Amino acid sequence: MGEVQVQAEDMEVKNGDAEEGRETETKVELTVNEIIEQHVGSFGLSQFLQVFLVSLAWVFDAQNTLVTIFTDAQPAWKCKVPSSLCSSSASLCGLEPGTWEWNGGHKTSTVAEWNLICNHKFRAGVPSSMFFIGSLFGSVTQAQLADAYLGRKKTIVLSCLLTALTSFLTSFSPNVWVYAFLRFTNGFARSGIGICCLVLSTEAVGRKWRGQVGNYGFFFFTIGFLSLPLIAYPSQHSWRNIYRIISSLPLAYSIFLTPFISESPRWLTIKGRTDEAMKVLNKLAKLNGKKLPKNLTIINPINQTNSTNSTKKLWSVRWAAKRMIALMAAGFGVGFVYYGVQLNVENLNFNLYFTVAANALMEIPAVFVGSVLLSLMDRRLLFSSSSIIAGVSSILCILFAKKKKSEHSWAQLGLEAVGFMAASMAFDVLYIYCAELFPTNVRNFAVSMLRQTLMLGGAMAPLLVVLGRLSPTLSFVVFGVFAIFSGILTVWLPETRNVPLYETLEEQEKEEKLGSYSAEVARPETLESGK
Repeated sequence: MGEVQVQAEDMEVKNGDAEEGRETETKVELTVNEIIEQHVGSFGLSQFLQVFLVSLAWVFDAQNTLVTIFTDAQPAWKCKVPSSLCSSSASLCGLEPGTWEWNGGHKTSTVAEWNLICNHKFRAGVPSSMFFIGSLFGSVTQAQLADAYLGRKKTIVLSCLLTALTSFLTSFSPNVWVYAFLRFTNGFARSGIGICCLVLSTEAVGRKWRGQVGNYGFFFFTIGFLSLPLIAYPSQHSWRNIYRIISSLPLAYSIFLTPFISESPRWLTIKGRTDEAMKVLNKLAKLNGKKLPKNLTIINPINQTNSTNSTKKLWSVRWAAKRMIALMAAGFGVGFVYYGVQLNVENLNFNLYFTVAANALMEIPAVFVGSVLLSLMDRRLLFSSSSIIAGVSSILCILFAKKKKSEHSWAQLGLEAVGFMAASMAFDVLYIYCAELFPTNVRNFAVSMLRQTLMLGGAMAPLLVVLGRLSPTLSFVVFGVFAIFSGILTVWLPETRNVPLYETLEEQEKEEKLGSYSAEVARPETLESGK
């Protein structure tokens, strides 16, 4: 009997231990950051597929942004019959109507079709400027949708569908003013693509992969840029066909590929949808050959009653507002230079298709070199040095300019290409830097504010490009000054390399203060004074 009683007591103890173990297991709570780092994996097959599918949308963003390089270019012209009334060396504006004609016909570009030359030359820059202004307004609207209501994935789908629709409608423009309005709507529509692609990609990976993943997304922007000469050349006699071709691609993407994209688990968590977030994390872990513990739950660090107004939250916190203002000022300069240099290729004395392809190809080493440097250098230093190199290269272009349009300057083209590569790196790094400087509940809004100023800078660039047709030297100098100014603006901002992504402004402020205090305590003079 004694032995039976002892065994019963042992069983009770074991059962009690098991119950206690089960109770302990149910209390395992981790943040999304910790689950990705410890259980899902920083970067595996699932994140590779997620980033690849999301980043494809950058192709359409590039095509719709830069299509005006071809559709709004001023084509070459020729005299119908060489005579005293028409000479190829004469100014186009001084020739009698009917004595000359556009090469390829008047359907080759909007400039040729609507005679946007001479007294009407500045009208040629209005549609591009309206596109960037539309992007500016769209960034605000779609960032709020992505942060507060739809999420990152649904906003990408909506943006791609609207981009396809507005691009197709643009091909039917009857005059320059309707064309400018439709370019505005197209800019508004595509503004959600870049914001959400960057955020959705970086929120799915571990901290050490954020920079590389964010930068690889811009590689697809380069592919879109590089595809434009291939699309435009067969359609060089009809600018309208170019718009019809590029409108079909985002439509197909929205229908056939977006169903395979997962929503951001970070966004789902701060919206209180932790069950859905856990399903996404389980899916990512499974594809990586891993399995999440059944007792794992997600910590939701945000107060749901106060989570939707990201605008008020960001501007009401002093340190966040100061960072945002500095980034926006730098973004205006970078956007002005990045988009301006691309649109300004027509002011180089080379074949337009060749110079566009050369610039697009320079973005490829910019992406890969930038990715390597992001893993080795501080974001702040990389951005500043890239901006300054872009500025200096642009200013040096004026030393090698040729006076005659028929003369080529390979030195100028080389400097322009180096400057564009540096501007591209600065543009890419600034996006990543912004995404890392702010927490999840305002990250989309912060990136959208940066994008607004990038678009505002882009809106100013076409006007300078039009002016550059009269004075190329002026355009290169202005681009150079703005690039150098942008590189100087961010030197006081904190570094974000290998720093964790926070979920709320309150959490980030607390952790950064603790980090600053720890760093201060660790200083040798502090340790000596404490002995």
